[in-house]
Amino acid sequence: MNLIKAVFFATLLTLPLISQADRVKDLAGVAGVRDNQLVGYGLVVGLNGTGDQTSQTPFTVQSIRNMLSRFGIQVPDNINPQLKNVAAVTVHANLPAFAKPGQTLDITISSIGNAGSLRGGSLLMTPLLGADNQVYAMAQGSLLVGGLGVSGADGSKVTINVPSAGRIPNGATVERAAPSSLAANGLIQLNLRRPDFTTAKHVAETINAQFGEQTARALDAVSVQVVGPIDSNQQVSFISLLENLEVTPGAPSARVVINSRTGTIVIGGNVRALPAAVTHGSLTVTINEKPQVSQPAPFSQGQTVVTPNTGIAVDQNKPRMFALDLGVTLDDIVKSINAVGASPADLVAILEALSQAGALRAELIVI
Repeated sequence: MNLIKAVFFATLLTLPLISQADRVKDLAGVAGVRDNQLVGYGLVVGLNGTGDQTSQTPFTVQSIRNMLSRFGIQVPDNINPQLKNVAAVTVHANLPAFAKPGQTLDITISSIGNAGSLRGGSLLMTPLLGADNQVYAMAQGSLLVGGLGVSGADGSKVTINVPSAGRIPNGATVERAAPSSLAANGLIQLNLRRPDFTTAKHVAETINAQFGEQTARALDAVSVQVVGPIDSNQQVSFISLLENLEVTPGAPSARVVINSRTGTIVIGGNVRALPAAVTHGSLTVTINEKPQVSQPAPFSQGQTVVTPNTGIAVDQNKPRMFALDLGVTLDDIVKSINAVGASPADLVAILEALSQAGALRAELIVI
């Protein structure tokens, strides 16, 4: 069983070093083909007494007054409605590229007041605005809320997930298409999702090998410009061919990524180390407080005295040293560190020290 595990992990360590061809559509996107964020402000009604507390959220009352006035109903100024079944919310969605009027979008609704739950509520018609403050969609419908909140009269409360947010599948209808420019004068620009000069060069070479020289040229580490047809129908067919070309991307940079919050450490396959000797030990200090009580003799005039008694023990594990030879690989580094029984926290300290000493040929990223 241990042999199988060893072979499995050895295989994983060698995977990043294997050259593998990827489709262009997996490496890059077409400039101008992008989502657009939409946001709106609306009201959720029909709640079972879990809406906003209007004394603390006056904008909810103001919104209800404005809505009722549109229907010819005027609420007197000296009346403050107590709206327990209404909640003020924000609505947001993503408008895909080339979305046409009449298509539907999934929307997310989030409470911005102090509503306890949006379960069972319905969103009233809400315009969704783009960054240019233009209306691109209209949202309305019944919410799907995955959370649940229950409270008792004594203040006890049970909450499951997040009841103050929900979704409406196909809850918005597109009213206006977002402006998009697929290709100007037949020039198509491919933008790599991960900047890399080698990958950009390989993409341009692959396109030129398929469609002829001077068809594509790499502008920088991100962009590759392709000369395509001017006719829109031919552009779609041409881009379809481009997306399915297979390209061998450049080898990724040597990186060590450390998540300081979770202790997760990911070491890239191209990480190398220069000759170095590493020793790492741990020091444990234990402090015990055992106060002693001194009682006076019976019928004496003495008083009870508490005498502090502190015990301190220091345990220092014997540090173990290991050496890293010139050009050792990821497998060698992991084996050497595991051999001394280092924990993830110890591994972080060792890698940071190697980087500071200049013995780690990799970019150390702490997130």
